[in-house]
Amino acid sequence: MVYIAEWDKFVEQSIELFRADPDSTRYVMKYRHCDGKLVLKVTDNRQCLKYKTDQAQEAKKMEKLNNMFFALMARGPDVDLSEVTGKEQMDAQPTKKGRGRKQ
Repeated sequence: MVYIAEWDKFVEQSIELFRADPDSTRYVMKYRHCDGKLVLKVTDNRQCLKYKTDQAQEAKKMEKLNNMFFALMARGPDVDLSEVTGKEQMDAQPTKKGRGRKQ
């Protein structure tokens, strides 16, 4: 098992691992509330990549990684991940105004 210290390297290597063998690759999240630690693991039974954090800010990054893996699993390993985003795309949409007078 390899703990990867940098988030970007973990994401890059996890996606490479999934694309190499999509049928046997697994993605696991484990959160321990008492410790406040989150461990992400990607494995294909030959290679195991892990990332551990106790920072709450990492939740947004984890959500984006989840969206990437959902796209890879649903659309296939050849999907273009540049179009996959988290909530940034939803936040970019204009918000509706409330019921009020039109000005």
